Amino acid sequence: MHPRRPDGFHGLGYRGGARDEPGLGGAFPARSFGEGAELGHWVTTPPDIPGSRNLHWGDKSPPYGVPSTSTPYEGPADEPFPGDGRSAQAQSSEQLNRFAGFGIGLASLFTENVLAHPCIVLRRQCQVNYHARHYHLTPFTVINIMYSFNKTQGPRALWKGMGSTFIVQGVTLGAEGIISEFTPLPREVSHKWNPKQIGEHLLLKSLTYIVAMPFYSASLIETVQSEIIRDNAGILECIKEGIGRVIGLGVPHSKRLLPLLALIFPTVLHGVLHYIISSVIQKLVLFILKRKTYNSHLPESTSPMQSMLDAYFPELIANFAASLCSDVILYPLETVLHRLHIQGTRTIIDNTDLGYEVLPINTQYEGMRDCINTIKQEEGVLGFYKGFGAVIIQYTLHAAVLQITKIIYSTLLQNSI
Repeated sequence: MHPRRPDGFHGLGYRGGARDEPGLGGAFPARSFGEGAELGHWVTTPPDIPGSRNLHWGDKSPPYGVPSTSTPYEGPADEPFPGDGRSAQAQSSEQLNRFAGFGIGLASLFTENVLAHPCIVLRRQCQVNYHARHYHLTPFTVINIMYSFNKTQGPRALWKGMGSTFIVQGVTLGAEGIISEFTPLPREVSHKWNPKQIGEHLLLKSLTYIVAMPFYSASLIETVQSEIIRDNAGILECIKEGIGRVIGLGVPHSKRLLPLLALIFPTVLHGVLHYIISSVIQKLVLFILKRKTYNSHLPESTSPMQSMLDAYFPELIANFAASLCSDVILYPLETVLHRLHIQGTRTIIDNTDLGYEVLPINTQYEGMRDCINTIKQEEGVLGFYKGFGAVIIQYTLHAAVLQITKIIYSTLLQNSI
């Protein structure tokens, strides 16, 4: 049995207009809605999917059993059909745009978390090495010591602890989501912000850093521990050590180990300041780049390739500048934070002066203020910047990857347009 359309049913006119005319006994008499001239432009219901039927603007589906008498659409060859909206070339450009955008973001993420990890490892080892006579403030000495580590211990010496860094990021994101779900603390700040909203948002960030703090400490140990005496720990060792640090179980530590309560203030201070500086720099750079792009490219004269580039790269450049500025500004505080976290954990690090020996960590800082004063007295002001050359290499590498990605992206767009 085939379904039949009711007589007089012509599309969107059947919306209950006859319900305003009650009949006898409360019945609603049927009315032919095809008679209204003002409804002649409507396409029949159910709505026509572009390409599903050969209907065009102003056509109606023929009644049951009557062949269609509509004429094919006659229009300019270069205009898209109504209902289609986009040509095949536009759809191809949009697909390339989405693919390239995903590739650019993936390349940036890969550079930040994978390709730059050897720089993070050496940077942290130099920061916690209070024995070091060479501060490695330039990238040239950093490259030399990286080569020595790779020669004596193999490539694993520069990639250790990478899995734990991803775990810390996951714990941070998960903790932030859970806390914001069960508390009124906002996860994002709206454009119409007020001081109360800003304070609540920063409180959420502070609680998140406190939750992730023991896992961050365990990840720090994995990245600075020498590969010579390091066991083949699993990828979940960071979670095990973090939980053990909280409940007081796991690997025995020395009496010089600072309690977690003493680490809350420097950890939250560093995290909140890093977040504030990054956010301010990112918004500022993004505003400058978008305003510069708007002034230099008129809407009618901007090429599709330039429009696609302007859609992705300003945000990537803003993120790059924000991360660079916050790391450089807070580098001394990060040095103090890492030394406090690593103290009393019986960690053995590589000798960053020679590249083939190991050294123990035997610091006896009483807290954040004592650590700052001791570094300033024994190592000088430059002692806060040990391993800064690794930061230069890290962000130079990141900038190079962004530039190469932009060149490849421009080449693909030129070939497709």
